[in-house]
Amino acid sequence: MDIGSSEAFSQLGTLGVEEEFYIVDEAGRPTSGIGDLVYGDSPPELLEDRLDHELFKFTIETQTPLIESVGDVDETVRAVREALSEHAETHGYRIAAAGLHPAAKWRELDHAEKPRYRAQLDRIQYPQHRNTTAGLHVHVGVDDADKATWVANELRWYLPPLLALSANSPYWNGFDTGLSSARAKVFEGLPNTGMPTAFDSFDDYLRFERRMVETGSINDRGELWYDVRPHTGHGTVEVRTPDAQTDPARVTAFTEYVHALVLDLAERYEDGESRTRVRRELLDENKWRAMRHGREASFVAPDGEDVVGLGTHVDAECDRLDVTGLREVLDAESGAARQRRLHDEEGMDALCRSLFV
Repeated sequence: MDIGSSEAFSQLGTLGVEEEFYIVDEAGRPTSGIGDLVYGDSPPELLEDRLDHELFKFTIETQTPLIESVGDVDETVRAVREALSEHAETHGYRIAAAGLHPAAKWRELDHAEKPRYRAQLDRIQYPQHRNTTAGLHVHVGVDDADKATWVANELRWYLPPLLALSANSPYWNGFDTGLSSARAKVFEGLPNTGMPTAFDSFDDYLRFERRMVETGSINDRGELWYDVRPHTGHGTVEVRTPDAQTDPARVTAFTEYVHALVLDLAERYEDGESRTRVRRELLDENKWRAMRHGREASFVAPDGEDVVGLGTHVDAECDRLDVTGLREVLDAESGAARQRRLHDEEGMDALCRSLFV
């Protein structure tokens, strides 16, 4: 059984970024390229062992090499994207990025043949058959397993504002859903997704992870798809909340923020701070607000008494953690608004082409 351990948690502050993309044709429409890009000739060296399947044949995932410094994130993310785009172009494809491909109709698209995904389709059925989502996952190394579990617990309240900032998926199956992040709602149709409960310790989380495998609830630990989790193989806290981003500068901004937040929480853990007690229902409410309203969302405070606007929260976080990228994202047009504007002004074809990376 492939189960992690506390020994994986050995470094604080290292980074890894996983991005999910769409393989498309010159018009920006979905096309089945996994066979060529994953199983064809070897990819560029930067992508060796860092290029993987996703569920559909038009989706693909990249992983960055280990990043030692947050200052290297932007260059590394852009280099990986460039390598993927060049690899795709040699096979006649383009690469696009968004939380959902706006024109993708899941009933008309082929699923990957990889046994892991065939098993998921058989086990989960309809919710997985329609899962055309693409996300951004940020890993931050933590040097102690219990610390990582405590940090993951504390991160939960901060994730809905992050989703609101990243919302980049208003369209699904060719229509406007009325949501800012339809990806998050579609993905929540799967089991073992959304906001996790708090875990008392790393052993508590590890017991849960093992029990889920042992009872046949999941085939491997990677199928715990919660918004945040201690990654027992990589020794990281993994944040899985944001939509995939068309603009790499936004990937950098979100990674910079998650890194700063994890380090801040790790320090608070070391200082003996008590765990924040926040109702799971309030966390779910805040996530719904982010999915529905995006930039216009406000969030119920952890104590359940106050409501905090997204702008107020971003200003406070940027000042508190000395980061700048979140404010730049907030000040620019949102991904969801940009998609709707392009669709209204120029049509679906122009919107699809605008998602090229």
